[in-house]
Amino acid sequence: QVQLVESGGGLVQAGGSLRLSCAASGGTFSLYGMGWFRQAPGKEREFVAAINWSGGSIYYVHSVKGRFTISRDNAKNTVYLQMNSLKPEDTAVYYCAVDLAGRGVISRYEYDYWGQGTQVTVSS
Repeated sequence: QVQLVESGGGLVQAGGSLRLSCAASGGTFSLYGMGWFRQAPGKEREFVAAINWSGGSIYYVHSVKGRFTISRDNAKNTVYLQMNSLKPEDTAVYYCAVDLAGRGVISRYEYDYWGQGTQVTVSS
């Protein structure tokens, strides 16, 4: 069983920045792929970014490329999502998730555990 706790969400003006953190406990974090997803009201949960176990393979959804950066610190069992140049359309609940296979992939159906989510609101 892996537990995930997200933090760092909040209210920010357009153009601002936030850094989300996701702390993992239980299991061996350094072996897992990690992903960030988001869900806006009335919409399906969508992929945002993913990183494999070593950090050597990273993916982003096109809409956040150049603005968001995913990273991990295996010593702290934590994955981060640095979000810059935020836009109102980035408003959503952001979730982190664990891929026990270590890949860090795009499909949400490949993830095994999820955090409770953290709200990000970007005002115009």
